[in-house]
Amino acid sequence: MNRKTILFLITMIILHTTGCSATDENDGDYVYTATRLSQSVEIDSNWNKDPWRDITSLHLGNYMGDEPEHRPDTHARVAYDDEAVYVIFHVDDQYVRCVVDEYQGPVYTDSCVEFFFVPGDDISKGYFNLEVNCGGTALFAFQKARGVERVSIPKSTFEEIDLAHSMPRIVEPEITDPVTWTIEFRIPINILTEFTDVTPPAPGVEWRANFYKIGDRTSHPHWLTWSHVDLPDPDFHRPEFFGILKFE
Repeated sequence: MNRKTILFLITMIILHTTGCSATDENDGDYVYTATRLSQSVEIDSNWNKDPWRDITSLHLGNYMGDEPEHRPDTHARVAYDDEAVYVIFHVDDQYVRCVVDEYQGPVYTDSCVEFFFVPGDDISKGYFNLEVNCGGTALFAFQKARGVERVSIPKSTFEEIDLAHSMPRIVEPEITDPVTWTIEFRIPINILTEFTDVTPPAPGVEWRANFYKIGDRTSHPHWLTWSHVDLPDPDFHRPEFFGILKFE
């Protein structure tokens, strides 16, 4: 058995045991299938509870800019029902810092995860960017492109999203030891329709989306992505590089 075959088998074993999708990329597009739920999920940031434990995760295996010294092992899972989309992130991290605690503040400067999505398959209609630091503080907006027709989602609307986090709201000084943290949220479909046309999740429906992990002002900054963003410098606001979120 040659070295290439051995490495391939090891990779498949790791993907199987961690729940990662081995088929994220298909004909150049990253594709993830969201699981339809038979009942709602309690939002408590528990990665290992039912039904999450049986749902395949996606892996943020790409980066923007120069390859970072620190690449947190980051996964996400997505599910849905008739009323909402559910997302949970799991981050094996280090050098964790979190100081922004006001809604719509620059949470991306902290240890942060982000879900950018078009609620349909036409990226020209605009996208939502939901960014949440490890302490559970969020930035939420809708725009056509970076800063183009940008709408900051009112706090009263954001508060209809159930959100849970495993870390304290403030993490300062930075945690330099390895630490695992999670973020979980439930986005009601009806709040999205206030800002754009929405194709409700249903079997066969496709949205466009990307998932990010960032830490601008940590001691080890990094810019990680699920769907590859083919640019020399970090720029998350590029919907042309979004992957495909399919609904089971």
